[in-house]
Amino acid sequence: MVAPRLAFEGISKAFPGVKALSDVSFEVRPGEIHALLGENGAGKSTLLRILSGVFRPTEGEVKVDGVVQTLRKPEDARRAGIAMIHQELQQVPHLTVAQNMFLGHSLKRLGGLLVDRREQERRAAEALAMIDPTIDPSAPISTLKVAQRQVVEIARALLDKAKIIAMDEPTSSLTPSEFDRLAEVIERLAASGVSIIYVSHKMDEVFRVCERATVMRDGKVVGMGVDLRKTAQRDVIAMMVGRELLSEAHHSHATATVCLEARNLTTHRVRDVSFTLRKGEVLGVAGLVGSGRTELLRAISGADRVTSGTVTVDGAPLALSNPRAAIAAGIGLLPEERKREGIIPGRSVTSNMALPSMARFSRAGIINHRKLNRTAEDLLKRVNLRPFLLDRQIKLFSGGNQQKAIIARWLAAGSRILLFDEPTRGIDVGAKSEIYHLIEDLAKEGHSIIVVSSELLEVMRVADRVLVMRDGAIVAELGRDQLSEETIVSHAVGNTGSRVGAA
Repeated sequence: MVAPRLAFEGISKAFPGVKALSDVSFEVRPGEIHALLGENGAGKSTLLRILSGVFRPTEGEVKVDGVVQTLRKPEDARRAGIAMIHQELQQVPHLTVAQNMFLGHSLKRLGGLLVDRREQERRAAEALAMIDPTIDPSAPISTLKVAQRQVVEIARALLDKAKIIAMDEPTSSLTPSEFDRLAEVIERLAASGVSIIYVSHKMDEVFRVCERATVMRDGKVVGMGVDLRKTAQRDVIAMMVGRELLSEAHHSHATATVCLEARNLTTHRVRDVSFTLRKGEVLGVAGLVGSGRTELLRAISGADRVTSGTVTVDGAPLALSNPRAAIAAGIGLLPEERKREGIIPGRSVTSNMALPSMARFSRAGIINHRKLNRTAEDLLKRVNLRPFLLDRQIKLFSGGNQQKAIIARWLAAGSRILLFDEPTRGIDVGAKSEIYHLIEDLAKEGHSIIVVSSELLEVMRVADRVLVMRDGAIVAELGRDQLSEETIVSHAVGNTGSRVGAA
């Protein structure tokens, strides 16, 4: 039998008032792509922080090639041959791509007096060429899209030539074609003997690239060495959530009443876009990263400057490039980058919920805390916030519960038109199911919703209609009877020349 490359033996981790991990044990073989699965809060991130030297276990040991490792800090993990790709990007915006990739261990010249930027850029280009050679190592990292910045993180891990690479949601912002390239890289790394720990909520990806899985729930291992070639997805999901998630047929609640209409809308990234949104409708927007999906929602919400075109809400013209006007017209945006643009991390979930509607809870500058707390309690119960701790800092909640709080924010503001940009990115399968049901419930109540998603199955699951964008323009409008992954992708990449059903 092959000796394990990595072994967790009896790992436990306690924080004040909570035991995050309890007696976690499993092994990863040399050259194995091993999935670590579980809902948010299952303990995966805590375990990876122990592996990367950020946390120290309360009990237990980590072994690499049979040798017990003392991982007191990230540099210890790096010396042990362990690299970590974090879900949250570990980057400095004003530095270049290459500088970020060598952050903490710059290459020096002239006896260590100067940073060898030319050599850093050369090596960075070599690593990037394995995944995306179009990224310029000398470009400021802040000029890159989210997906490109994620690719940089992956290339940064490749630079260290690690024996073990832990990937925490590495494809959360990648397109299907970018994932295909990443999968090839992962498979080449595994073939060379590198062990991969792969954390993802995208089960199709997991089953494509991984051989075995360890499944966690509530800080414990509930499935060890699960052979993914012999196990159905539904059985793995049932292990993760402790119950079976029932798939449900799509139900449309769209009416004939048009609540929003865009005509010839143009921004720096959107070109001459026209479409309508009906009351109770869920309108999907698909396309490759960079196609203009996010910019379309930002234009409607007033976040980006509109250079030409019009938007009307219930027949009344909307003052464009004005977020206050959009909010007053009943438009609420759930942004793509939730932690940077959607929340104030150090404030309570109640404070975050009330951000755009505080005037409703104030008189003469004095906040009516009783009214605020009553509204927060009602709305956060409605979206099923867990745990139900309204004064807790929102940064301490899982991604799915942060999304629920943002949805509650716009319900508190009285928004009737909701713009959801990647609503389930980085969210586990159980929370995804809840978000899908919440979208349908809101549509049933008469809200109108636009959903942008990189996951085609997600768009097809929730949408009544789908707009496909390419190069800033709408190139197709597809009804539910026209929806298939092949059809959406063919329009998104330009394999078909005709526009279908233009709005």
